[in-house]
Amino acid sequence: MGHWNSGELALIGIFTVVLGLLVYLDLFVLNKRAHKIPLRESIHWSVFWFSLAISFSILIYVMDQTPGDPERGKTKALEFITGYLLEYSLSVDNLFVFIMVFQKFRVTPQYQPLILKWGIIGALIFRAIMIFIGAGLISQFNWILYLFGVLLLYTAVKMYVHQEDEEDFHPETSPVIKFAKKILPMTQTHHPEKFVVKEHGNFLFTSTFITLLIVEFSDIMFALDSIPAIFSITTDPFIVYTSNIFAILGLRSLYFMLSGVMELFIYLKKGVSILLAFVGVKLLLPLFSPYVFGHEVHIPILISLAVIVGTLTLSILASVPHYLKTKNES
Repeated sequence: MGHWNSGELALIGIFTVVLGLLVYLDLFVLNKRAHKIPLRESIHWSVFWFSLAISFSILIYVMDQTPGDPERGKTKALEFITGYLLEYSLSVDNLFVFIMVFQKFRVTPQYQPLILKWGIIGALIFRAIMIFIGAGLISQFNWILYLFGVLLLYTAVKMYVHQEDEEDFHPETSPVIKFAKKILPMTQTHHPEKFVVKEHGNFLFTSTFITLLIVEFSDIMFALDSIPAIFSITTDPFIVYTSNIFAILGLRSLYFMLSGVMELFIYLKKGVSILLAFVGVKLLLPLFSPYVFGHEVHIPILISLAVIVGTLTLSILASVPHYLKTKNES
């Protein structure tokens, strides 16, 4: 996993303190009460988190310098930006799942922020565990990267061929949810603003808690693709984790900003499948390139960045006619 220099250690401290304060401010002070987040507020928060991520990449460039390696700061900054944009692109696809979950369980916009808030906190914890386990395994068994590549190619083909719609989506049939309902004492009363209530001296779980479980479980399933994908960009656990965290923190505000215009991302799943195929090939290329080219071939970070930005942009542009048609029909 490598040795962190003093600049990286300082970045870890800055990242932990500043992000901790901002998360607390966002989730527990400014958005303490359940309320529908208006479009303007969601835009402001989305711009804020995106600007903060770009600023952090600049901080990486400035502070992550190593004597004798003047390109290190630039390389790490580019890895962060590329990883962040990759995770952000994949996160937008995850918004479709959240929308369908809320529709299936009839969660009103007023209480959606509550579920997303705790879903994000859970995602931060699970992502940290999965990333550092993955980084530790890669440092000991480098061939795992090739396994990730095969997994991503399989997922890419499966996603491109199968387009899941709302009729196919049945989260309530998940084995995790069925098991939870069997072992957890459930209330029959509707409490959209609470996860646990006390009735007749007993603590009972609500349907809102079950919805949170579905959101959390879907994010874990999503992470099984997104985390191997970012390891195609870098195996530095600090870059992998921080880029993931920034993408997750911007997801909540992005959801409310885009929930009314998701038709603009109707072809995003196709774009995401192409991205997953690209990073899968990128992971497998060092294994097969010597047999094809006579030497190992690695895709430069700038090309990876261009592919990610280009694929996301083209998928949105391809969706514009469908979006305009939907608006005209309505």
